Amino acid sequence: MGKDTKVLSGGFTLVEIIIVISVMGILAIISATTVIPNWHERTYFSRSVSELNTMGNAVQLYVAKYNSYPADQSRGIPASLMEFIQANGQNNNWPNAPWPGSYYDWENWPADTANGYAQTYQVSIRFCDSGDEATCKKNFPKEKWVDSSWDSYSSVYYCISGSCRAHQNYPITHAGYCINCGTAKDIYRG
Repeated sequence: MGKDTKVLSGGFTLVEIIIVISVMGILAIISATTVIPNWHERTYFSRSVSELNTMGNAVQLYVAKYNSYPADQSRGIPASLMEFIQANGQNNNWPNAPWPGSYYDWENWPADTANGYAQTYQVSIRFCDSGDEATCKKNFPKEKWVDSSWDSYSSVYYCISGSCRAHQNYPITHAGYCINCGTAKDIYRG
């Protein structure tokens, strides 16, 4: 070697490499426990928006073809809407709603001066049977718009027409979230 050539010695020791890998592992675990649960919730919400929009469009096509709305159906989507949902390229997983333990509910409610001034047509996502608070609390979305006022009569819903609300007989006393009634920041009671 010449006089001007310097040899660099050193590098990382085994201890330094182990410390760096340990720190990276800890950071990965922390980010996985905070990001992954939120990722699942965002996926459930995005899927609900997409599927409720698809069902809303299917209802509009149904009305255009048959000049009426399907009859009310608890816990599910009317079979008569399937031709329009399938026409939109959707899968056969209906009426399984996005959130674990939830289900779709097609609602065709008559006008009622005590509970809603207009005939109501909407698709809801329900999280449990009415009165089953324990199951509901377990099944509710982990979203910031779900607060302590949510109960077994609460729902996420897509308003097609009328006096849309979380539950037919409880217009303003039960919390709900309307997918298409305003901005994402809005929580709609009733």
